[in-house]
Amino acid sequence: MQSLSLDQARLLRLRAQRLPPDRQPAGTKAAAVVKGLGGVQAQEAPAAALAIRARCAGLTAGDVETARQQERSLVYTWLMRGTLHLVATEDLGWLLPLLGPLFTRQSRRQLELGLDEATRARGIRALRRLLAARGPLTRAELTEALAGEGVRLEGQAVYHLIHQAALAGIVCRGPERDGEPAYVLVEEWLGSLGPALPPEQAAAELARRYLAGYGPARPEDLATWSGLSPGQARGAWQQIAAELLEVEIAGQPAWMLQEHVAWLELPAGAPAVSLLPGYDAYLLGYHGRELAIAPEYARRLHPGGGLLRPAVLVNGVVVGTWKSKRKRKRKRLEIEVEPFEPLGPAVQAELQAEAEDIGRFLQMEAKLRGGAKDLKL
Repeated sequence: MQSLSLDQARLLRLRAQRLPPDRQPAGTKAAAVVKGLGGVQAQEAPAAALAIRARCAGLTAGDVETARQQERSLVYTWLMRGTLHLVATEDLGWLLPLLGPLFTRQSRRQLELGLDEATRARGIRALRRLLAARGPLTRAELTEALAGEGVRLEGQAVYHLIHQAALAGIVCRGPERDGEPAYVLVEEWLGSLGPALPPEQAAAELARRYLAGYGPARPEDLATWSGLSPGQARGAWQQIAAELLEVEIAGQPAWMLQEHVAWLELPAGAPAVSLLPGYDAYLLGYHGRELAIAPEYARRLHPGGGLLRPAVLVNGVVVGTWKSKRKRKRKRLEIEVEPFEPLGPAVQAELQAEAEDIGRFLQMEAKLRGGAKDLKL
């Protein structure tokens, strides 16, 4: 078993994530980037798009939306951990049967919202009828239409109903309407999905995909990222054991795909700097973040309440956070970096390039603030 330094382990994860220094080249499709990660968390749609930018040169936010709305090679729906993700459409046929049933059990919150089993089943049937006849529909439109069908739901209840219907493979998010997401039937928006896989085979494929995008890692990391139980994750790991290389990180075993063994010999090169969006896969994809951030700074990245701030990443370590403010009238974006400690000139130069690339991606002028001085891009 090869023992890895922490720097080696971080570099391997950066390469698996297709973050610098192994960013995907220009011409790579947005769907290919997302497929390589298994999916991109999308509770904030702009952050999901920026996660793709961080991993691929040349793409724009418009390209991501084209892939989603015109090509429909990407789709917003609820999968890993029962949360909203942007995933490759071609994977939906086997991911939904594997992950959907894990999160469709009756919950106390649903009962508090008036969604007992009978109401939930009746609501999903009505939802299907309404979207077949009148879709796409926003949540507000669905709330009104459901009431007309005798399914009167208030507050967050309709959102929970949509969530359950999505996990059952009935609905997904479709086009935007005046800045609001509209919902559609999966069969109408995407057509026929790819074939489902037997449960064990699907779990093994998920473990394989996970290690391709997150290794070196452990079964508990897969469980945390996906929502599989620890037992399911260990079973999936065992199914692909012949494909894995065991390594050691800080005295603990971890695994990576054997096909990535050549990465162990690659040099680190120049500082690898990224401006990661909030809720990025590099930080959400593991059971713990001790490899990515020093404990004394963890609360500045993750202050609680489910918030995970945008991160300044240098060689796989979070060295600060950042935020942006859009000046709509002037079509300009101000990016403010808040480092935990002073950053050297080489890192500041790379931050300038990253901020410039965010401006290119969003097709806006960008201005970087933070560090030694303001940098006009």
